[in-house]
Amino acid sequence: MEVAKNKISHLGHHTSDIGLKDFIENSENRSLKDSIDQFDNFILNLKKNNEHSFFRIITSAPGRHVYVKNEVNSKTERKLMFGSNNYLGFGNNPYINKKVKHVIDLYGTGVGGPALLNGYSKSMNELEKRIARFKHQEDCMIFSAGYNANLGFVSALIEKDDLVLYDELSHASLIDALRLKQAMSVKFKHNDCEDLEQLLALHTRKIKGCIWVCMEGVYSMDGDLSPLPDLIPIIKKYNAFSMLDDAHGTGVLGKNGSGTAEHFELSDKIDISMGTFSKTFAVTGGFLAANKKLIQYMRYFARPYMFSASLPPMTLAAVNAGLDIIEQEPLLREKLHKNISYASELLKAFHVFQKSESAIISIIVPKWMNIRKANSLIDQQGIFLNAIEYPAVPKEMQRFRISLMAQHCKTDIEFLAATLKLVYADHKVRY
Repeated sequence: MEVAKNKISHLGHHTSDIGLKDFIENSENRSLKDSIDQFDNFILNLKKNNEHSFFRIITSAPGRHVYVKNEVNSKTERKLMFGSNNYLGFGNNPYINKKVKHVIDLYGTGVGGPALLNGYSKSMNELEKRIARFKHQEDCMIFSAGYNANLGFVSALIEKDDLVLYDELSHASLIDALRLKQAMSVKFKHNDCEDLEQLLALHTRKIKGCIWVCMEGVYSMDGDLSPLPDLIPIIKKYNAFSMLDDAHGTGVLGKNGSGTAEHFELSDKIDISMGTFSKTFAVTGGFLAANKKLIQYMRYFARPYMFSASLPPMTLAAVNAGLDIIEQEPLLREKLHKNISYASELLKAFHVFQKSESAIISIIVPKWMNIRKANSLIDQQGIFLNAIEYPAVPKEMQRFRISLMAQHCKTDIEFLAATLKLVYADHKVRY
């Protein structure tokens, strides 16, 4: 603790080995004013040392290339984008743009409140029905954000006698929801079927209410898939219920792009399917899809749904048009998966976490590497890449998180590999 305190008190001298965790762990020893002042100093020094890669200002439409404002000289620079979840290029798709413009003329910009009382728009009603079919469920409800979908699931369905078992790498939105509800919850080891079964066997006879098992189709930091063919039979064996967060699988995996459950031919075995519009669909919002009675119940008891305004017509139109493309242009997904395979092969020399089936490839950085300085050099070479630092991941698992798009070409991926090779050989990235 003393070492961390000493680091924080001398932020002006060195920031490379200091992270957000240092502020979190020592917050009880500082006033709020001191925390704000010291954190401001920390960020200023990151910028001074050209190690700040957060909140980069993009001045162009999203795509394979973007234009980014340089913090130091305020110039606009062209970057090759490998840091966006815009996997199919929907962020600036001509067909989607045309549909959105048309819908604004028809329905305006919004209903001015939640669907419960202020108007359940025809667009929202139709899109919910379409997503339900897409996810092989009976019904669906749309939330203002994917984060709110997880909050809504927990707030509406998890009672005091219930238990939630969740993968240890589950998204922050689920963890926060469980904490806010003060729900009984236990995490199981990541993708570990044996650990899950032991927990189910231990708790099944004790729990008076329901047991829910929460998983993700694709885990966002590692890019690995949930082993649903092994997990689902265990969940069914103990009469538990499954909730699958498929934020990064929707639109990318499955014969028809429905997601991870379809990829494993298990769509009919999932009790609740959750997803977002902020990844493949490149807008905002989220959804829960399940049987009709359960969705009807949640419409009246999921607080983030009841007390948040409905998504605007243009967002609903963008998702609807995106579904058109997913259904009608399977070659787009094929192109994405060819890029995934090519990138996995080309980047395997850089300690790729594992061969990826998703659009996410994680490269674990060596212990000797200053990830901030390395990312700064990558940026200078014209590549927009995400450096994932501790405490978002363990210190020994810091990584570059590469997001691939269908629009990338082979030369883009080759340039990325060549840039990484150049940066890894640069003495400036060593501690």
